[in-house]
Amino acid sequence: MDEIGDLLSYRTPQEPPEIAAIKRYVDEHFQIPVQVGIQNEAIVITVASASLANTLRLRLPQLQLAAKTTRKLIFRIN
Repeated sequence: MDEIGDLLSYRTPQEPPEIAAIKRYVDEHFQIPVQVGIQNEAIVITVASASLANTLRLRLPQLQLAAKTTRKLIFRIN
């Protein structure tokens, strides 16, 4: 019988479509990689600089439309 670690190593996790859409939007407009994760009822976007975080805050409606989500978007600076 396989152990749980062996079974999980065969599984390839799928990224939620909201996360993929946000990453794609930022890459298309800014050519900068970001980290995106989901916590409870919010999407956390981690960026490298404060200027990018503020620019994305100004584009919050476009980001939510691109991701097709009504979740709250939270920006963190790494």
